[in-house]
Amino acid sequence: MSEQEKKVAIITAASQGLGLAGARALAADGWSLVMMSRSEKIAEVADELGATAIRGDITDPAALAQLVQTAMDLHGRIDGALINTGHAAKGELLEISDEDWHGALDIVLLPTVRLARMLAPVFRAQGGGAIVSMSSFAAQQPDLTYPLSSAFRAALSSFMKLCVDRHGTEGFRINAVLPGFMDNYPMQEANARKVPSGRYGKVQELGETIAFLLSDSAGYINGQSILVDGGLVRTI
Repeated sequence: MSEQEKKVAIITAASQGLGLAGARALAADGWSLVMMSRSEKIAEVADELGATAIRGDITDPAALAQLVQTAMDLHGRIDGALINTGHAAKGELLEISDEDWHGALDIVLLPTVRLARMLAPVFRAQGGGAIVSMSSFAAQQPDLTYPLSSAFRAALSSFMKLCVDRHGTEGFRINAVLPGFMDNYPMQEANARKVPSGRYGKVQELGETIAFLLSDSAGYINGQSILVDGGLVRTI
């Protein structure tokens, strides 16, 4: 496949963990990648994947704009985006400060809002494109251990539906993956026992799900929150 034939993806918070797992799966499928992270490690992993690295903060609109512009300058198009984010603060529900609520809005929800705003005209001009946002099982099964994540990732699911209602006819696709307990963290037996599959998920499994959702094979999947949780969430 020539460079001109490769699909192009941007990835945020891509230097480790779930973002890097998605990047590796996309690279294995032949995508050209532009990857962003605050960490200096991003240069090393981008070199490993033959990608372009940018240092930037997911909560900084200027950094997100630079990410989009760099991909357009280098490749002339953006076919997909993996929007990985950081973690919201934890705490006792009614003792969480206003500052932490606003911080969770900035780190969990607004990166997808801002990048969707930037990518919509790109997708419209080129006839389509896809976004996958990193969410959490707590979007569908709120958990007091993750109060801010539970609230704002549920809001993310609603925002995606609105994007599809407004822009779906333009070839704009946006979905989220909702991981359960993944092996980028040490396994805790109590958590593993909650999972019908009896184990933590592998980040590679999540990465391959992301790659599928960004591929043409998922062309009729839109506005969906896809659980990758081994059956952890029981609701239907």
